[in-house]
Amino acid sequence: MKQIKTILAVTVLAIIAFSCKNENKAEIVTVPTATETAVETEKQLDTNASYAKAEFTVEGMTCAVGCARTIEKKLAKMEGVKSAKVDFEGKLAMVEYDEAKVTTNALEETVTNVSETYSVKDMKTVEEFGAEKSL
Repeated sequence: MKQIKTILAVTVLAIIAFSCKNENKAEIVTVPTATETAVETEKQLDTNASYAKAEFTVEGMTCAVGCARTIEKKLAKMEGVKSAKVDFEGKLAMVEYDEAKVTTNALEETVTNVSETYSVKDMKTVEEFGAEKSL
């Protein structure tokens, strides 16, 4: 009985030792932070452009990461958009954009193209964002 336990233990250790050597190490993928994304966006923006600010409600979001963050990324990637922020809790999107390149209709279309469940309500251009007023 002692020999069987010893053979079994050696076999298990051998399997563990050899299986670990064949595993590929996980590749580490870095995701740019919001600051890095903003810096890249600013490099492509026209410094002489006239920028407007729009605020609107986004209906249909169910989570902060999958919904709000995805919408924020899509808006930020639009040509002529200087910044985009989507607040999941407040269902509020705030976008600063070049008026010559982007329209409020284009912003709405971008949001609704992310998913059929999202809709835009109460689109308005503002002098400053609501979140900035409360600071």
